Amino acid sequence: MAQVVLIRCTSYEYAEVKEAVARGLDLIGGPLAFFKPGESILLKPNLLTGDPPEKCVTTHPAVFKAVGEILQKAGIKLCYGDSPGFGSPESVARKTGIAMAAAELHIEMADFRNGEAVFFEAGVQNKKFIIAKGVKASNGIVSLPKLKTHALTRMTGSIKNQFGCIPGVLKGEYHVKLPELNNFAQMLVDLNSLLKPRLYVMDGIMAMEGNGPRGGKPRPMNVILISSDPVALDATVCRMIGVMPETVATLELGMKSGLGTYLQKDIELLGDDINRFMLSDFDIKKGSNIISWKIPGLLTNQLVPKPVINEKGCLRCGVCVNVCPVIPKVLDWDNKDTNKPPIYDYSRCIRCYCCQELCPESTIVVNVPLFRKVLDKIKL
Repeated sequence: MAQVVLIRCTSYEYAEVKEAVARGLDLIGGPLAFFKPGESILLKPNLLTGDPPEKCVTTHPAVFKAVGEILQKAGIKLCYGDSPGFGSPESVARKTGIAMAAAELHIEMADFRNGEAVFFEAGVQNKKFIIAKGVKASNGIVSLPKLKTHALTRMTGSIKNQFGCIPGVLKGEYHVKLPELNNFAQMLVDLNSLLKPRLYVMDGIMAMEGNGPRGGKPRPMNVILISSDPVALDATVCRMIGVMPETVATLELGMKSGLGTYLQKDIELLGDDINRFMLSDFDIKKGSNIISWKIPGLLTNQLVPKPVINEKGCLRCGVCVNVCPVIPKVLDWDNKDTNKPPIYDYSRCIRCYCCQELCPESTIVVNVPLFRKVLDKIKL
């Protein structure tokens, strides 16, 4: 039976956050149920890019610090790190407030710039990964995901958070090699099966809905979730925001691969009543998983959502061009004219949504074709 703890927390005031995290950990046996004193444990927050914490793009430093302080008190040695989607690990940690929180606890940053090959014969699809050296040097991981929407995987949660254990530009290569959602999701599941984080503490105090994982809107959820089962934790979040867990590829494949369970009958909820956190109007795509189907090329534009630039809001910063993993680029400047927004060549677009994910002004949105909207209303 998987256990998921839900603890109400209404602000990022540190005393309240620390009390909530401590209460949640106590409900599942405390830190020593998962770690031994003296072990070197990596804290893995979500550090997508260097936005301030109030934008709800990254794990809030108060949650990071609360978990760190409680684990240190239990005699556990800590380091931290993540590989951002844009920017260096050091600059992103500084801009998000995580570096300051880590400094207050004397927690050093692990090496997330360099990686080494790890072979994983038990992987369903992926038998080899390049893993950040800081991850390899640790005895275990505490994953600190942020509750957010995501254009490709529908939600950024416990399972998706480990993608940052792959250093630098290598993450983009996975999008190119695995353009179909199910294959990409299976990679994430295999990665989690390899890394086996011992505990997940999700920051859902202020979540992100809509055009996530960077350009959405903050939404109060007032909850911290804790579990050792990432599938059960993410499935619980899905039920809170009106999404059927079986329509989320990482959860469907995660359960098939033995990573965890999304079945409600096999999940024990501890702490506060889940009904206190239910938001049926949470802005997240709730339709079918057509994007995971193998669709003939001629039907792609009629069925698969595509990224679109809102020209009025575009600052011509070029982030979208820089992060596009496809060679040659799917979107680029028209005749090198940077006074106009970049232009897409959708015939080459693999629908990884990296451009939408990292647009700093939220001006790239995912446009759903009309035919797809009709199909999404059908029970498939």
